[in-house]
Amino acid sequence: MSKNRALDQIDLCILDNLQKNSRISNVDLAKRVNLSASPCLDRVRRLESEGYIERYAAKLNASKLKFGLTAYVELTLDKSTSDLFESFAHEVQKIRQIAECDMVAGGFDYLLKIRISDMADYRSVLGEIVDIRGVVKNRTYIVMEKIKVDQGLPLL
Repeated sequence: MSKNRALDQIDLCILDNLQKNSRISNVDLAKRVNLSASPCLDRVRRLESEGYIERYAAKLNASKLKFGLTAYVELTLDKSTSDLFESFAHEVQKIRQIAECDMVAGGFDYLLKIRISDMADYRSVLGEIVDIRGVVKNRTYIVMEKIKVDQGLPLL
């Protein structure tokens, strides 16, 4: 991995364009950032090699794929030990409906975002979650309507 250098406005513009449309051609990207194709491609490759671009992905329609229900689950563990945190993190990786899991500071230990098809699926997944060693308390919030969806990092 090469040494990171400071990002300039062109780098930020490249990143902003790629997070909005990762399938954009290098020629079109170069036009949008006012570069010729070759230097643009060099910059994209550098941004990839330095870890600014982690991966490219497609945004899938969750409802069409039977994952249209989203819930957030607060979890509290019975104790705060590195062994239990490690064990919990390992077990969470096994539950495919857990889209995100964040350790948080505050009134509980973890916030999970789960994607499920319906309430029966939710009940099944919740059963798996509460059976993880150390989980003593949970609280769920079902998403009724998405008001704002993550559009990427606010670079520009």
